Amino acid sequence: MFKKTCLSLMAVLFLAVFTMSAGAQTLEILTWKGYAPKVLVEKFKKETGIDVKVTFTNNEEMIAKLRATRGAGFDLAQPSQDRIASVQAKYKIYQAMDFAKINKGQIIASMLKAVKDSTMVNGSPHAVPFCWGTSGLVINKKMAPNASDYTDLLNPKYNGRISYRLKRPTLIALGFALGDNPFAKYSDVSAYKALMDKVSGELIKNKGLVKNYWSNGDALLQLMRSGEVFVAMAWDNGGWKLHEENPDIDFVAPKSGALGWIDTFAIPAKAKNVDGAYKWINFMLKPENAAVFTNLEKYGTASNGATKLTDKKVRGNFERSFPQADIDNIKWYPPVPAKLESIEGKILDKVKASK
Repeated sequence: MFKKTCLSLMAVLFLAVFTMSAGAQTLEILTWKGYAPKVLVEKFKKETGIDVKVTFTNNEEMIAKLRATRGAGFDLAQPSQDRIASVQAKYKIYQAMDFAKINKGQIIASMLKAVKDSTMVNGSPHAVPFCWGTSGLVINKKMAPNASDYTDLLNPKYNGRISYRLKRPTLIALGFALGDNPFAKYSDVSAYKALMDKVSGELIKNKGLVKNYWSNGDALLQLMRSGEVFVAMAWDNGGWKLHEENPDIDFVAPKSGALGWIDTFAIPAKAKNVDGAYKWINFMLKPENAAVFTNLEKYGTASNGATKLTDKKVRGNFERSFPQADIDNIKWYPPVPAKLESIEGKILDKVKASK
């Protein structure tokens, strides 16, 4: 009887150990749709033996889910880099990154620095860059061959052929183009307001040059197709789509710098499979794997050299619009202090109401 009891106990213990081991071989990822392609999930499992379970979300839901569990339930999350530091300082839902476990050599240095700097909390960075996109200029080069910076949105030469969104990115972009650095003024409310007043003055003075303030991306593309707009502030993917239809139209990184977002890898505070999370990060940033992602989703990644491995058409977009110097010149959005949003809102209302 004693022997049977011991054997039964051993069986239970073995089953428990086996179950724990199996559980450790699952990686729970909280991410955006498209960021964990099936082909790469399957390749990762084949290489590591780790299953990947994906939950799709967005920035707001990501924060809410991790706040509710105090950073538990997931092994890896992918917040935008400007949505980490303030959230972490307040709720402590992430853990500091151990860069000894990251293959830093395969990451574009300027993007790694940007994410480290913007996710620093208590002296430690809390994320690694993954993919990125930008807004800049979409130009009909046949009709506006010399347009090259956001100041061309104020250029009388293109009277009636200009379009942009009346949103904060336009204010930021013109701040840079006018020779200042809006992001450097984030900590000084009065200095930031003074710069925004200067920008709004330029927008109001040149309001008559604008064909329209676009709010629908498809409508803007149609205005570019029809030749009604020559110079617009818009996203890179829209410009590349138009270029495929008409080689005269293309996305251009402005001289003062495209405005960029980065979605990252961050490890929740109570992640169980931390080792698996680091393996996934290094796997996804490996150039040949990052190239697969870019071919599928058309977003650039922080993987150094991945662009060279993408399909010819996709590679051509990045090579035309983003030589390394233009990548290094991208102005990455930092977290926005709450006080500035009201300032920007009033400025935008003032421009919209002006005659």
